[in-house]
Amino acid sequence: MKIYTKTGDKGSTALFGGTRVPKHHIRIESYGTVDELNAYIGLIKDQEISGDLKADLKKVQQNLFTLGAELATDPKKAQLKNGKERLNIVRVKEAEIQFLEDQIDAMNQNLPQMTNFILPGGHTTVSYCHIARCVCRRAERLAAALNEVEPFEAYILQYLNRLSDYLFVLARKLSKDLQVEEIKWIPTKEN
Repeated sequence: MKIYTKTGDKGSTALFGGTRVPKHHIRIESYGTVDELNAYIGLIKDQEISGDLKADLKKVQQNLFTLGAELATDPKKAQLKNGKERLNIVRVKEAEIQFLEDQIDAMNQNLPQMTNFILPGGHTTVSYCHIARCVCRRAERLAAALNEVEPFEAYILQYLNRLSDYLFVLARKLSKDLQVEEIKWIPTKEN
């Protein structure tokens, strides 16, 4: 398989289905940001964390590839002439969202109650979680903008929303596991 095609040399790219759009198109920004998020999830997964968390993050990465494929598909060409779906893959649905919620609840059970906002930091692995959370929120914002123009399956936005919550709680869990203090935001009051 040849890596370079030269078809994008003038600033356009093809969606799944063949439609060409500018590389700055909101659809490209959406799935490109999901791809960036996936890379950060990989970075977290490569840290010294439990095997269970690594397995959970691998599952998240698989789901993000699926979301990316859905976002990369031209809705006008999502169905083939024979009536079959162009994307012949299992989609992210309610079960994947429930998985994130279950993981959030399980992690949260053993964490101290939050009394302040928490500043990112304290440990490199924790910081990677916060970076991934921020990229996830950006992916969600871009996908929401795309959804206004070209609506897609509601599960995509729900999954991204829940994933950012998961990443926040994961950062808190890893702070506890790594025995680093969470950095509370304590605003300075004016006199």
